[in-house]
Amino acid sequence: MHKPATFLSHAALTRLGCLRCGMLLAAVLLGHGICAAASPSIDSIITSIDQGQYQWAERAITTALADTQANAATRAAFTYERERMRRILLDFTLDEDALKAQLRKKIPDLDDAEFARWQAHGLFESQTIDGRVLYFNRAASNLFRLSAEARERRSEQTPLRDGPMETANAHHREILDDARAGQVRGLASRTLKVTQSLSVHADAVPAGEVVRAWIPYPRALPGQQDKIHFIESTPAKRVIAPESALQRTVYLEKKAEAGKPTEFSIRYALTVSAQSHAIDADKVTAAKITPELAPFVAERPPHIVFNEALRLFSRQIVGDEKNPWRIAQKLYAAVDQIPWAGAREYSTIHNISDYALHAGHADCGQQTLLLMSLLRLNGIPSRWQSGMVYSDGDDYWNLHDWGQLYIAPYGWIPMDVTTGRLHSEDPRIAGFYLGGLDAYRIAFNDDYGRELVPAKQFFRSETVDLQRGEAEWRGGNLYFDQWDYDFTWQVSPAGQ
Repeated sequence: MHKPATFLSHAALTRLGCLRCGMLLAAVLLGHGICAAASPSIDSIITSIDQGQYQWAERAITTALADTQANAATRAAFTYERERMRRILLDFTLDEDALKAQLRKKIPDLDDAEFARWQAHGLFESQTIDGRVLYFNRAASNLFRLSAEARERRSEQTPLRDGPMETANAHHREILDDARAGQVRGLASRTLKVTQSLSVHADAVPAGEVVRAWIPYPRALPGQQDKIHFIESTPAKRVIAPESALQRTVYLEKKAEAGKPTEFSIRYALTVSAQSHAIDADKVTAAKITPELAPFVAERPPHIVFNEALRLFSRQIVGDEKNPWRIAQKLYAAVDQIPWAGAREYSTIHNISDYALHAGHADCGQQTLLLMSLLRLNGIPSRWQSGMVYSDGDDYWNLHDWGQLYIAPYGWIPMDVTTGRLHSEDPRIAGFYLGGLDAYRIAFNDDYGRELVPAKQFFRSETVDLQRGEAEWRGGNLYFDQWDYDFTWQVSPAGQ
């Protein structure tokens, strides 16, 4: 397979983060001037993009790529920043008139003063790009998540759509009853049959060219999911990544045909179990950081960085508390207060945990990375999980991210800060998702931003998570606007 020299995997790009930290911001200090004597640094380009100076960044990237002495890693970093600009412009498509037009579908009598007030309160995510204000394409729907006033102003009062596990229900009680009866594993288990598909748009790739696709696939996790049985794939020839792959996939290839979508799918079954851990804070001790746990208390640029803003936030929340479990409870409650809203693509954000701290809203992965960062900063090991959540029927499924933290002497326990605290008079149910997990989710990922098997040749569409899949051909990566994905399922009590 052909691999252009200018492209590296996301993992290789992540490793560049350490190099970036040591680069001088020469171009920034020179007022973003470009001269032959000092090639622009990757840091200066990142800063300029984040400040919306795209024309300057494009010229700087062109200058940097013209340097014949630049190595492959450096060229890949510059090339990716050009791609990041393109992706941001796909997420931020609305000018003020277009956003107002969307809002008036829900609030017909919206006036300019009302819009300006909500804008002044930071309720519309936007980017100023080369002097032009562009709004996030989900800014209108996000407003109704972020503002009770805006929700009340809608001409038609319809409930916001949330997942069934975001409300206390009989399944949570079932889990706690199983745990109270002494059951340790296999709590409230469900059998799940899944079909996942990825369809590249017709003529997105020239006819006769081979399209390569990666579809997420689970691995066995003791006490969480097991009895994984692969049934079939289309096309039939496939490569299933090993159990050791932390972002596990099924890899498929197929030639594109003129005028037809290029379609891939996999079918499999597994058993998913819930978890419930009752933690006694008085029995909790500080974890001994062994070599196995050391990576889970470390920084991991670019998305887990112990910067001063994070340290200040931590001090404000934790105070003088020393007990790891009580620290975790405080941090969990603080991040749970950040309102959920639809997110821009993760690959466009340079530091996701820092973004979640300052944006005024965050989605599940952004909240999880922020909580992971805060826990690690306080010496509490934390790690990532993500996959898909679904319902008993066929009316709800969604991408979802959560995590785990290590509490001695209990070991690794789950945390889902986005589902967060439930409304219940029973404190065990109210606090269920710090130490508990339902059986209506499948985990595809046990880490973020890891290499796929086989490795991608071009930049990933999703550089952090992996729930929709990935696709490419020899001409480059196929981004999300070039293909669709689907997830269908049947769920039943285990053994049925």
